[in-house]
Amino acid sequence: MEFEVNEYGVPQYPRSDARKLLVLLAAIDCLEKPTLVTLTRFTGQNKGTINADVERLREQFGVQIDKEGAVYSIRSWGEVLKKGGVKKCLRG
Repeated sequence: MEFEVNEYGVPQYPRSDARKLLVLLAAIDCLEKPTLVTLTRFTGQNKGTINADVERLREQFGVQIDKEGAVYSIRSWGEVLKKGGVKKCLRG
């Protein structure tokens, strides 16, 4: 199945698709300064859902994500997800 991509080439998965969470995680890892604004712009995801999705990544996948000021960072990928596999979601 093919998905529409945004101007950055990021697939726009349906709302309930778990890959939206993985795209967000990969974006936090890839962007130089992953803030709410840059994550929204890069991923195409709704600004109002980013914080809740970060919390879901923490709870459901054990990812340790920190936020210092406005900037998110990944402290640990946890035991469930592999960084290489997650980054593939950016390419669809």
